[in-house]
This record gives sequence, structure tokens and C-alpha cells, in this order.
Amino acid sequence: MGELSLISPAFNHMGDIPRKYTCQSEEISPPLKISGVPQEAKSLILIMEDPDAPMGLTVTHWVICHLDPKTTEIPEGSSLEGAIVGKNMMRKNKYMGPCPPKGKHRYFFKLFALDEKLPLDSKSRKKKVLKTMEGHIIEQTELIGTYAKQK
Repeated sequence: MGELSLISPAFNHMGDIPRKYTCQSEEISPPLKISGVPQEAKSLILIMEDPDAPMGLTVTHWVICHLDPKTTEIPEGSSLEGAIVGKNMMRKNKYMGPCPPKGKHRYFFKLFALDEKLPLDSKSRKKKVLKTMEGHIIEQTELIGTYAKQK
């Protein structure tokens, strides 16, 4: 099919994430488009994280497991039918928008194509997802957006 790709019609790679998708506004998930999923993929996983958080922490904003490999788009604010939303840093099963305490932060949307549907559920957090994925990643890609709080 081609190389795995993740883009957003709402922002460019390394571009600013619109306020609408942040804690300063509607805090809904941005639209994403997926292409180039390997034919042998059985499942997709998406993890959104902020590696620029204070004290060297990486904050997990969104964990999606069991995305159908035929998925070509995740609509804005999607409820992700058929997928499982794992726990974010606040232990909630939902998208948590960018909300940096100060300065501009980078937000990594990491997409993984897997060779099987892994035993993950709504209690799964990023650490467990990453450990469970070991040895099952066929291909991966990422989209990076940035955000600084606006006054």
C-alpha cells in the first residue's frame, strides 16, 4: 500500500495545533488521516504524548487501541467506534488536549501498525501498551504538533 502516514487537516507537521483542540477551548480531538497501512496489519494503536512537560515527564494525552487497520480517518471529536480508548495521564479514558503550563510544547501523535490485535482494554495505560506491542510493530509513523497557551 505504501508507507504508513498520519496527517491532520487541522495542522501541519511541526505546526501549531489550533486552540479548538486544547484545554483553552473545546478540547476535542483533532481530525486525523491515516494512509499506507501495511496489508498484514491486524490493528492500529495511536498514542499522543507531550515529552516537554516539566521535571522531565512525558505526559500521555491519548491512548487508542484496536483501531481497525482499514481506518483512513479519525474525525474531529470522534467517539472511535470499535476502538478502545485507554487511560491518559489523568487516568481518564478520553482525549486530553494540549495544555502546557508555560512555553511551547511538542505533541507527538504516534501511530503503530501491528501484526495482531493485542490483549488490551480500557484499563490499559501507555506503559502497558508499549510493553505489549514489543515484537508486534510492523511499521510506525508520527505527526508532531505544537502549542503554547494563548492569553
